[in-house]
Amino acid sequence: MIYCVEDDSSIRELMLYTLRATGFEAEGFETGEELFAALTHSTPQLITLDVMLPGMDGIEILKKLRSSSATERIPVIMASAKGAEYDKVLGLDLGADDYLAKPFSMMEMVSRIRAVLRRTAPAESVRPLRLGDIEMAPESHTVRVSGRRVELTLKEFELLKQFLKHPGRVYSRDQLLEKVWGAEYLGETRTVDVHIGTLRTKLGPCGEYIRTVRGVGYRMEERS
Repeated sequence: MIYCVEDDSSIRELMLYTLRATGFEAEGFETGEELFAALTHSTPQLITLDVMLPGMDGIEILKKLRSSSATERIPVIMASAKGAEYDKVLGLDLGADDYLAKPFSMMEMVSRIRAVLRRTAPAESVRPLRLGDIEMAPESHTVRVSGRRVELTLKEFELLKQFLKHPGRVYSRDQLLEKVWGAEYLGETRTVDVHIGTLRTKLGPCGEYIRTVRGVGYRMEERS
């Protein structure tokens, strides 16, 4: 969930539309008071915060966020008019994770949000991942099927890891492209199908764990 604090309703609605269209859940707020009311109920992944707001401004909100143990670790991207160098420096000094200069493009916003989320994500657990007869050791980059080691390419390994981390979850081809190849990848979704095919072959009988969900994509689950 991304929280967007922006008092201009047209900009706020465009931000929310873009975030939802690119796979995020998002909620918008006009004031700091509305933001803090929402924070009592749930904690977002990230907050985009305009500097110029009615009542409590963005700098005050940031100070309050960073002074509370409940909110101090929430990533924050500040937004302010181009040329407002003082606001930018002050915001970063107070603990903002990034800065957007207005007017910014919606895709720049999405790109910066993704970059901040990658930087601030907790370190991935190194515990083995298991499903049925498949076992993956992420720290040593090894995969075993029924005790037998299987050699995978980097993309095959990342695809399998995504499935093992979320068994039963259905992924569209576009989602797999973004998670494994990256948001900047310009290739076709056919790439996913080809790699799924080779991964199934290398997993042998366990390749049947990867199910095709017609009209949607793929999911992985142990055979019943």
